Amino acid sequence: MKYDWMDEYLMSKKGVEKDLQESWNWIRYKINNKMFAAICLDEKNQPYYITLKLEPLRGEVLRKQYEDIIPGYYMNKKHWNSVVVNGKVLDDLLKEMLDESYNLILRSLSKKKQLEILEGERA
Repeated sequence: MKYDWMDEYLMSKKGVEKDLQESWNWIRYKINNKMFAAICLDEKNQPYYITLKLEPLRGEVLRKQYEDIIPGYYMNKKHWNSVVVNGKVLDDLLKEMLDESYNLILRSLSKKKQLEILEGERA
């Protein structure tokens, strides 16, 4: 996978957990059980898309700028975006997008839950 740094990068963020959604064959990254990113695996367990959530306007702009950023694979096309794993999206841009997705989901949680996560506590 081109973005072999991604798992370590995401798991270093506070409150992140991951699992394998077997029926989809996706490695999901979640905060408080809310997914913010996923690595979509093919039938040979090889990554082919990275899917993440962005503000709709931001996602739309990126999809127009980069052919390797497409509407979310098997997701709500307004909020979710997929990045071709072996495409031309630079690491720095993908990190920025992953950070935005993480923060978007984190902000959707209650202020109390946000503090618990950011302070490293488990409820």
